[in-house]
Amino acid sequence: MRGTTDQQMSMARTGTTRHHTPTRGRTLATVLAMAAAGTVALSGCGGDTQTVGTAPPKKKDPFERRADQIARDWPKVSPVSGRKDAMLPLAGADRPKDTQVKEITVTVGHGGCDARYGVHTHETKDLIVISGWGKPKDPDGMCTSQLATDKVKVHLKSELDGRKVVDAATGKQLLKG
Repeated sequence: MRGTTDQQMSMARTGTTRHHTPTRGRTLATVLAMAAAGTVALSGCGGDTQTVGTAPPKKKDPFERRADQIARDWPKVSPVSGRKDAMLPLAGADRPKDTQVKEITVTVGHGGCDARYGVHTHETKDLIVISGWGKPKDPDGMCTSQLATDKVKVHLKSELDGRKVVDAATGKQLLKG
């Protein structure tokens, strides 16, 4: 047994075998590979970044969905069907003295028994989409079907400046800025 060590000779005489253990280098490589795999798993598989603790996006209400549709499809817009308390047609809009104003007045039509009423607005570069809304005093109570109208001032984020004012419920242009 040329080139064998005393330990190997002794093992051969006693019939014992030597169990091979990985070298220190292979052990270190295995540990590093497992740590890297764990880091990738914890970081979301290395793909998109993930933000923890943020709230899910707010679901759009019927007015916001309608305003987005009008902005996308303008001027080919159809009226909404039926009366919706969240999107009532406007009875009109007062023409401002000039286009540099940041406030316009609209006439909101609402139910005679509504406890509160107001307007929703959505502004784009070319349009101002507006709709009335009303909240009945008692939704289960009796009420007449009369229409009440009231003027409401609408405060704009930027000047009217040539933008068209559109009624969200009817899809009609009320005035051109």
